[in-house]
Amino acid sequence: MAGKKSPNPIDVHVGGRIRLRRMMLGMSQEKLGDGLGITFQQIQKYEKGTNRVGASRLQHIASILKVPVAFFFEDAPGSPDDAQGFAEEPRSYVVDFLSSSEGLSLNRAFVRISDPKVRRKIVDLVQALAADESPDI
Repeated sequence: MAGKKSPNPIDVHVGGRIRLRRMMLGMSQEKLGDGLGITFQQIQKYEKGTNRVGASRLQHIASILKVPVAFFFEDAPGSPDDAQGFAEEPRSYVVDFLSSSEGLSLNRAFVRISDPKVRRKIVDLVQALAADESPDI
């Protein structure tokens, strides 16, 4: 008996990028769904990768979220940049950070700080706290 099929990694990636951009704009799933004429539950399914986003729907999402369609495929699994061997994935930690509510809040607050010296002190503080947490850094 076959089990439930797992989502395609590209669908999961595209869904995650939709969620990332929506959160960056402070837009709710309901508002995005209203713009597309679908329910917020459908947006949830897209963002989890359980439902695939068709080409015309992805174009419409890109328009609402004000990004090019290519945005949803940046750093996608299986892309040419994926063949780096043992090299660290350069932006995966950034996407993970900005996909969290804490990371998004921290980023929004940080960019509102206009004084470069204060920003530098905050970076130094965070690095010092991280060093206390993990001596391997």
